[in-house]
Amino acid sequence: MDMTGARWRKSTKSGNNGGACVEVADNLPGVVGVRDSKDLTGSALLFTPAVWRTFIASVAEHG
Repeated sequence: MDMTGARWRKSTKSGNNGGACVEVADNLPGVVGVRDSKDLTGSALLFTPAVWRTFIASVAEHG
């Protein structure tokens, strides 16, 4: 999938200390991309919006 139009963002809870962070792009049609913030040119995992919402809800519930 072409990810050139992806707008990547990190959590506001992420610091600037080079920690283990992920970035999310949720502006693409039909998919949510997730990548390692330390490897900006690396591959991204792609999820459907429904699966991503389920994941976020589960993290919020158990976090």
